[in-house]
Amino acid sequence: MQDLSSFFLLRKDITFLNFGSFGACVKPVFDRYQQYQLELEQEPVQFITVTGPIYLENSRQALGAYLNCHQDDLVYVTNPSYAVNIVAKSLAFQPGDEILTTDIEYGACDTAWEYYCQKTGAVYKKQRIRFPIESKEDFIEQFFAGLTPKTKMIFISHLTSSTGLRLPVEEICRLAKEKGLLTFVDGAHGPAQVPVNLQTLQADMYTGACHKWMMTPKGSSFLYVKKEMQPLLDPLIISWGYKAMFPSSSPFLDYHQMQGTRDFSAFLTIPDAIHFMADHDWKTVAAECRAMVQGNAAAFCERLGAKPLAPVNDDFIAQLYSAEIKTTEPEKLKAHLYNDYNIEVPVMRHADKVYLRYSINAFNKQADLDRLFDAIRSIKMKTAFIEG
Repeated sequence: MQDLSSFFLLRKDITFLNFGSFGACVKPVFDRYQQYQLELEQEPVQFITVTGPIYLENSRQALGAYLNCHQDDLVYVTNPSYAVNIVAKSLAFQPGDEILTTDIEYGACDTAWEYYCQKTGAVYKKQRIRFPIESKEDFIEQFFAGLTPKTKMIFISHLTSSTGLRLPVEEICRLAKEKGLLTFVDGAHGPAQVPVNLQTLQADMYTGACHKWMMTPKGSSFLYVKKEMQPLLDPLIISWGYKAMFPSSSPFLDYHQMQGTRDFSAFLTIPDAIHFMADHDWKTVAAECRAMVQGNAAAFCERLGAKPLAPVNDDFIAQLYSAEIKTTEPEKLKAHLYNDYNIEVPVMRHADKVYLRYSINAFNKQADLDRLFDAIRSIKMKTAFIEG
C-alpha cells in the first residue's frame, strides 16, 4: 500500500480512525481552496457574479463526468442533510402516504423526514432490519416486507453511518422502479468510497458528500435529481434565481445554486480532488483500504464480544466497519479514547444500540488499528466503560 500520509493535514499525534464523520482534505486540494478564497477577497464582485459561476459550471462538469450524469442535473449544497430538507419539504405527499426507509438511517435525515411528514400527514416508515444480515437477498426481503399499497417513495442510505454497512441500493432502485416508486438515495458516504454511477443506478434523486471520501473542504456536497423531477423541488431559500432576470437553461440551477452571499470556494475544488485521486490510482487505494477494513473485522468483533452485522465481504463492507459495543456511557468512552489514548474514533448511539466504528483511508496503517485494539483491551481491564 503506497504511503500517502504526507498529503494529509491531520495531526500526527492522533490515531485518526474517524474519516467517515467529516473526511479530511488533502494538501493540494486545500491549497487550491485557499487560492479560490484569496481570489474571492481580492475582487469579491467579479468572483461572485462573473468568474465564480463559470468555476461552478466547470466543477459540475467534472463531477458529472465522475458520477456519470449530466452536469445540469447536479446542484451543490453544503451537506446531504440540506439536500434531504429540499426534497422532504417539496414533495406533495398526502395524508397516509408512506415513505419507506430502514431503521438504520442517519439521525439528521430521520429528523427532517419526521418533521415534514408530521406537517403533511404522511408516514415515515422505518422498516426494522434484523441482524445479522445473511445476504443481499436477505436484506432486500426484509426491507420490502415494509412495502404497502400506500408506499410512494423509498429513502435509503448507500452506506449507513452508524452500522457502516453498504446497502444493495442498485437492486433496491431497480425493484422500486418496477413497482413505480420514487427513489431517493442518501449517498453521504458513497462517492470515492464505492463506485457511484448515477446512470446505471437509476435513482430519481441522490445526495452525496464530496467533503468525506472525496477529500474536499467541508461544506461541499451535491444533490442529483432526474430532469423530470426537478420542477417539483422548491429552493429552501427564495433568492435571485427565482424568476431570474437573466435565466440560464436550467431553472433547477437558477433556483438552488445561488441563494445569497456566501463563500462557495469549497465547491470549486471538486475537480482538483478528482484529479488527485486519478493521479494516485484511487481505485487501488480504496481496494487496499477495504482489504484492511475487512481483514481486521474478526479481531475487532472478538475484542468487543460482538457478532458481525453482515457478511464481511464487498457486498456490505467498504472502508467503514462497525460493531456493537456494550457500554452505558458512549460519550464518556469516546472522550476517554481521545483524551487518554489519542484515538479519534466514533462511539455512536442508534436507537437502543451503541456502535464503535473505525474507518480507513490512505494515511492509515495496521498500527492504527492495533492501537485501537490495545486500547479496548486496556479499557476493559481498567474501567467499567466497556462491558463484557
